[in-house]
Amino acid sequence: MGRYIGPSCKLCRREGMKLFLKGTRCAMAKCPIETGRPVPGMHGQRRGKKLSDYGIQLREKQRLKRMFGLQEEQFRLTFDRAMRKRGVTGEVLLQLLETRLDNVVFKLGLGTSRKGSRLFVTHGHIAVNGRKTDIPSMTLSEGDVITVRSGTKSREFAAASREMSAGREVPEWLSYEEAEFKGTVLRIPTRDDIAPIVNEQLIVELYSK
Repeated sequence: MGRYIGPSCKLCRREGMKLFLKGTRCAMAKCPIETGRPVPGMHGQRRGKKLSDYGIQLREKQRLKRMFGLQEEQFRLTFDRAMRKRGVTGEVLLQLLETRLDNVVFKLGLGTSRKGSRLFVTHGHIAVNGRKTDIPSMTLSEGDVITVRSGTKSREFAAASREMSAGREVPEWLSYEEAEFKGTVLRIPTRDDIAPIVNEQLIVELYSK
């Protein structure tokens, strides 16, 4: 299955909550979640039956997967990595997703959305520890330094994104130096730092069947 190229708002409507897929546009009053638009599909307004346990677990997985913009195979590989690491699997899964390079670029305000941040990385505008990288899925570690490359277009885009994201604070586990266009991973985020919109334990139960 290829990547999803349809309307982003449709995914939010399907999950019944904001997934913040369109950056600053998600704060606008015309957001479909704010206006109360129903679930997509011709029978969307009549979808009200109670979900089974499996259905609840599936929705939690879909919400997290779509929030980070991953395909099913990518998400499953990330879960398998979490299973092999020491610690609580659900929390480790969230940490692996949160420390993806594209997400860190988004959290630093260098992109207004995760999708835009992914493109920013893919187009070669970011360096990690002084080395150019174009791999959005790269997992960062404590002490890693992320910089916007010195090209004019790279820094103009980053500055514009930072201005548009002014209302979004950089999380405590990251730091950003405005003058140098440089961010640093101070530590690996904890569960409290991440505070996702899902119950990750239900995702672990789904994949453990």
